[in-house]
Amino acid sequence: MSKSFGFETTTDEVLDGVDLRGKRILVTGVSAGLGVETARTLAAHGALVVGAARDLDKARRATEVVTSAAADGGGLELVELDLASLASVRACADGLLKAGKPFDLAIANAGVMACPKGTTMDGFETQFGTNHLGHFVLINRIASLLKPGSRLVNLSSAGHRIADVNLDDPNFEHTPYTEFDAYGRSKTANILFAVEFDRRHKTGGVRATAVHPGVIQTELSRHMTPEVLKQLMDRFNASQPAGTPPVQYKSVPQGAAASVWAGLVASAEAVGGLYCEDCHVAERVPADSTLRTGVRPYALDPERAKALWAKSEEMVGEKF
Repeated sequence: MSKSFGFETTTDEVLDGVDLRGKRILVTGVSAGLGVETARTLAAHGALVVGAARDLDKARRATEVVTSAAADGGGLELVELDLASLASVRACADGLLKAGKPFDLAIANAGVMACPKGTTMDGFETQFGTNHLGHFVLINRIASLLKPGSRLVNLSSAGHRIADVNLDDPNFEHTPYTEFDAYGRSKTANILFAVEFDRRHKTGGVRATAVHPGVIQTELSRHMTPEVLKQLMDRFNASQPAGTPPVQYKSVPQGAAASVWAGLVASAEAVGGLYCEDCHVAERVPADSTLRTGVRPYALDPERAKALWAKSEEMVGEKF
């Protein structure tokens, strides 16, 4: 009988009894929060984790818990990756390609949230450039290392419901910038990237999916003061139908469970090209729905996914 997972499920519960010896897994953003917990549980079950981070000194300190938890041949290797710099992204990819070691899973975990208006090293709006374009280039460049039967898991968010991607003005050059519109666009892009990557690679046995880890207090919200965060949650709760319970925070192990479940436990056919939350495939809901659960139709639109892919190639100056 298959196990039942949900909102409160943790990483260790998802991987209970799962043997990951011999598995090689890429996780971006291993210097804090979900990335560290994801790497910890994978290494504890025997996987060799290649952890990518912008600040390697910070990552070494943060991942001491990963190396101490490693068992059954599991371990951690750190590589430098600044998703806000395509030069860094390409250097990281080149290093992984030179090593030539295949991956069983790639988890695109790193990201930024609700930051002030700014640009990446290459002039892209910070959130779209970091959360989407950095991973777009990295994953596509190392796609040949994803072996048949492997998966890509993109960390998205319920924040995708805030905004669809704007392919005419991705850098907010002509539209007013708000921190959450930019975040929403980038999180929708994470889902659309998974949709198109899955379409392109599933015949070769590689699948892709996107997940919402839940509402978690990590460094991701470092640009918001506690007061702003509370106001946001209050407004969000007030927008829900009468009788809906208030937003519940998840612990970091509960949040990281989503990507581990989607990458290693769920059926590849069940999650491929889709969006998951609380360790299950999310229900599709209307674009104007105020519900905090489910996935908006524009985020799974295959034609929208193809258009984003083409626009992303144009922006980064590279065809995949």
